[in-house]
Amino acid sequence: MQSNLLNSWQFWALLSAAFAALTAIFAKVGIENVNSDFATFIRTIVILGVLGVILVGTGQWQPLASVSQRTYLFLILSGLATGGSWICYFRALKIGDAARVAPIDKLSIVLVAVFGVLFLGEKLSGANWAGVALIAAGALLVAYKG
Repeated sequence: MQSNLLNSWQFWALLSAAFAALTAIFAKVGIENVNSDFATFIRTIVILGVLGVILVGTGQWQPLASVSQRTYLFLILSGLATGGSWICYFRALKIGDAARVAPIDKLSIVLVAVFGVLFLGEKLSGANWAGVALIAAGALLVAYKG
């Protein structure tokens, strides 16, 4: 059972959601008395350290030369997009309520669905698109300050 769970994308996706929720709550408190960009910098240092320990501790470190140029290009682009997302997210948290910022941030789900279809050739069913529309509507309703 445990092996199946650890190999389940659903398990890891749920953990990701839980950690993302904690990120919003911890960050909202953590940025109260600090510049949001500096807070992002501190967070990034922590992430680098933890990932370094995980890679070395689990023997997953790879020689840098084993990575293709195409892989480097897309990982660098992904890193730039992540950095942009984090900077914007922390600024939004600095200004707004976590309960309203996070749902708007999660509109990325809608964009991933659209981009996945447009750029990666992924297919979504009618039920999938209905779910995407409900996510969009839900995010907007939660973010609405009425």
